Amino acid sequence: MSEQVRGIVAKAKGEPVSLETIIIPDPGPGEAKVRIAACGVCHTDLHYRQGAINDNFPFLLGHEAAGYVEAVGDGVTDIAPGDYVILNWRAVCGDCRACRRGRPWYCFATHNAHQPMTLLDGTPLSPALGIGAFADKTLVAAGQCTKVDPAAPPTVAGLLGCGVMAGLGAAINTGGVSRGDSVAVIGCGGVGDAAIAGARLAGARTIIAVDIDDRKLEWAKDFGATHTINSSRQNPVEAIAALTEGNGADVVIEAVGRPETYETAFYARDLAGTVVLVGVPDPTMRLELPLLDVFGRGGSLKSSWYGDCLPSRDFPMLIDLYLQGRLPLDRFVSEEIALDQVEGAFEKMHHGDVLRSVVVL
Repeated sequence: MSEQVRGIVAKAKGEPVSLETIIIPDPGPGEAKVRIAACGVCHTDLHYRQGAINDNFPFLLGHEAAGYVEAVGDGVTDIAPGDYVILNWRAVCGDCRACRRGRPWYCFATHNAHQPMTLLDGTPLSPALGIGAFADKTLVAAGQCTKVDPAAPPTVAGLLGCGVMAGLGAAINTGGVSRGDSVAVIGCGGVGDAAIAGARLAGARTIIAVDIDDRKLEWAKDFGATHTINSSRQNPVEAIAALTEGNGADVVIEAVGRPETYETAFYARDLAGTVVLVGVPDPTMRLELPLLDVFGRGGSLKSSWYGDCLPSRDFPMLIDLYLQGRLPLDRFVSEEIALDQVEGAFEKMHHGDVLRSVVVL
């Protein structure tokens, strides 16, 4: 039977979200119903509310979540009721051209639940990133559930579902940071600080945090930054060069998503260095660079989508590192809030007052 639960819904572009009663169907073939324990408030949820992703309103928001499998549909064998899982939005298909080439982290046909969740009047909801976890329960494809060690609290574990994984993966997976590298991270919000933590985990020797907010630069030190630059007072390209023997950083991770910060990243790297764009740009933004500079400086210009992660590989490993005290995931949690406080959390996030607000259910 279907079930009525609470959920946070964005009904129209730019309007405050509301707490609604929604209908969750029983899982069909290949699907799972998950009881949400905690869900982080991510910029992507705000982008959905603002209509910056698409206009398929109403949206059921929330996607950085951990919880417990409550029921599964026919044909589901990898998970069972009671399993503790992190929800992901990369349920790989195993059959697309990326998967067939052994690159499932690029999967072009990821799975979501087939059945819609709805409002009481039957209006179908569009779940954020195919998840919709600002709710007591949600319906997802079974492949969107990644089992991890239940010793990790859901307030921490759920953050790997999006932003923190994006930053960690930008450094470790996309950027290929290795022992002794110099790394600069531009933008020290949740994603940028995760990139700093990832660079530290990978063995970077010099980790330079760049931001215009001194508060965020102090937070960056907690995650492993060895140097900080306030780019409102210093030229960041020159300052990064001064900290890297005049060369520029081996890897520069842009976690803002703006043309001017990307240009800074481009010129702040060493010759043949790597730029990783993990900040999400506005669809209207354009970038202009001298083509001769692109050619002459060599190296790699990459974008990092979800940190190029493979959830089945990366989530359990990162949770184990957290439990060993080697990855400070708990430091990302600025506050725990109730389900009806999401709109206020958007304001705090917009003003840079928090790394992550986490809804606890």
